[in-house]
Parts: sequence; structure tokens; C-alpha cells
Amino acid sequence: MSKTTVKDVSTEPGPERAADAPRAVGGSRAFALLLVITGAAGLLAAWVITIDKFKILEAKVAGTTFTPGCSVNPVVSCGSVMESKQAAVFGFPNPMLGLVCYGIVICLGMSLLAHARFPRWYWLTFNFGTLFGVAFVTWLQFESLYRINALCLWCSLAWVATITMFWYATSFNVRNGFLPAPRPLKNFLGEFTWVLPVTHCGVIAMLILTRWGSQLWA
Repeated sequence: MSKTTVKDVSTEPGPERAADAPRAVGGSRAFALLLVITGAAGLLAAWVITIDKFKILEAKVAGTTFTPGCSVNPVVSCGSVMESKQAAVFGFPNPMLGLVCYGIVICLGMSLLAHARFPRWYWLTFNFGTLFGVAFVTWLQFESLYRINALCLWCSLAWVATITMFWYATSFNVRNGFLPAPRPLKNFLGEFTWVLPVTHCGVIAMLILTRWGSQLWA
């Protein structure tokens, strides 16, 4: 006696839908840890700057002066940077934006450690966010070097964190085909992504040394 098995395919994607379905992708453990570490570094910098900013404002109200611990000389002067108009370009202290954005990066990294997977639009949105972050810190770098004439060490930590996560996010999207790129570039990013943030930060370091030189340690 033969049995006929009826298979319910109403909940299973057909060939057409499977091919058209958005591809969700997770990240490697190394990439996840990199996001957690850079996000935590940026969050730490934003937190310290925010606290020091509040202390500066409290001191002004009390008629006294507060000098942040990272203000060591006229060039390495976090207080000068915090009190500049560029430090609140959106109408509120810049590090308050960092508290939110770097927190999101940490959450993404932790999600990847838990084997979460996200579609193309999510990864491109994240990449755009890091691109905005790099553009913003690049403007702040120019203002710090040539307008404010002072350097904030905590800001520098946030710069390095943002630059690193941008290049690795871009590399991730290129290697997964979310951003169009030629095969040689994909192969390069598969092995030498680290070259990009190192070179980027190296250029900034050279600009700082060219701008101030020995004054940094005076």
C-alpha cells in the first residue's frame, strides 16, 4: 500500500523568491571585536570630554577655573578645544553625539559576537554613518590644527577609533559585494585592510608633527 506525502510549501520560499531574497551577512569574531574595541575607545573619549565640559561650565558658574587633566601645555590643551565654538557645532557639545554613536557601534559588535546577521541595507547604512564620522573628525582635525591651534588627546583617541571602524566597515562591505569594486581591490582588502587606517592615522600624525613639532612636549 503506497502512501502519498503532501508537502506544505506555503512557508518555504520558491526558487524565484530564494534568489531575490535579501542576503543577510554576519561578521567574523575579529571584526566584531574590532567594533567593540573601537566603539569602547570612542565612548570613553566622549564620556571623559563630556564630564570635563560639565566641570568647566560648573567652574564658570562658580566664578572659578577648571583645567582638564589632559591640558599639559599651550599646544596639548583639551580645555582650549572644549571651550571653542567648534566643540558644539550642532548646538550641543560634540561628545554627546559620540556617546550615542559609539554606543551603537558597541551594540553592533556585541550582536555580531552573538552571531547576528544583517542585510545589505543595514551594512550600507552603518558604512554611511562611519563615513559621516570620518568626514566630521577630518573637519575637526583641520579646525584643531589651523583654527583653534590646540590639540585634545581624548579627541585624538576618538579620531583614531572612528577612522579605524570606517576603513574596516568599508572593507567588509566591499569584500561581501555590498559595494562594487574590482577583484584586485577585494583581494587587497582581504589581506591588507590594516594598511588603510594605519596610513590614514600616519598622515594625521605627520600633519600634527609638522604643525607643532617639539612644542608638543614643551
